[in-house]
Amino acid sequence: MQCMPTRRRSKLALDAVRANQDMQVRLGRNVLDARKRRRLTQKQLGAKVGLSQASISRVERGKGGGLTLDAWQRIALALDIQLQVTLQRDPQQEPTDAGHLGMQELVLREGRRNGYPRMVELKTRSTESRRSIDVALAADQRTTLLVVECWNTFGDVGASIRSSNRKRAEAEEYAAGRWGIAGRASLVWVVRATRANKALTAKYPERFAAAFPGSSRGWVAALTAGAEPPEEPGLVWASVDGQRIYEWRRRA
Repeated sequence: MQCMPTRRRSKLALDAVRANQDMQVRLGRNVLDARKRRRLTQKQLGAKVGLSQASISRVERGKGGGLTLDAWQRIALALDIQLQVTLQRDPQQEPTDAGHLGMQELVLREGRRNGYPRMVELKTRSTESRRSIDVALAADQRTTLLVVECWNTFGDVGASIRSSNRKRAEAEEYAAGRWGIAGRASLVWVVRATRANKALTAKYPERFAAAFPGSSRGWVAALTAGAEPPEEPGLVWASVDGQRIYEWRRRA
C-alpha cells in the first residue's frame, strides 16, 4: 500500500501553534489562581459557566484551546474578571501624530538647509513638559529664536493661542540667556493645510488676523530661505504631504 505524503506545516502554522500554547498555559494559570482565590472547586466553577469539571481541568492545565470565545467569556464573567481579546498596534500603521511629525520634519529640514541650530520639544519650563516648543530654530546671526508651533488639528483655538504666546514670552528669556540683551523670540504657527483647518481660518478671519498680524510671506521666507523673521507672530501653511511651506492669504 502506498502511503500519501504528509503535508508539512508552514512556518506560520507552527508559529501559531506555539503562540496558542503559550497563551493557553497563561490563561489556564490565571483561571486556576482566580478560582482558588474565590474558594471554588472545578465542579462549582464549571456549573456556573455550563462546562464540566473535566473541561475546567483542561483549561487550568493549559489545554483550553478547544473552547469557544463565548465559553472563555463565561469563565471570565463567573470569576468577575474582564476578558480582553485584542490585536497589538499594527507596526505598519502610522502613529496618531503622523501629521504633526511630518510638519516638524519639514520645519527641521528647512532649518538644516538654512544653517539654523535646531531644537525639538524645547522646554521653556523644566518641570512642565506641556510647555515645550515644537521646534525652535536659533538664528544666531540675527540673535533671534524662532518659536515654531506645528498644528495638525485644533481643539480650542483660543487656548492654543494663549499657550503659544506664553511660550514666546518664556522663549524671550532663553534668547536673552543665549545672546544677551539683543536676544529676542519670534512666533510662527505652521498649520497643516487640511480642508478643515482652511475652513476654520476662513470662518474666523478677524480672530486669526488679530492673533497673527506678522507677514505670512515674510515668515515663509524666514523658514525656507533664512530671511529676517517678522517681529510679529505669523501663520503659514504646511502642505498635507509635508513637502512645502507656503503663504497664508488673509481674506480681504
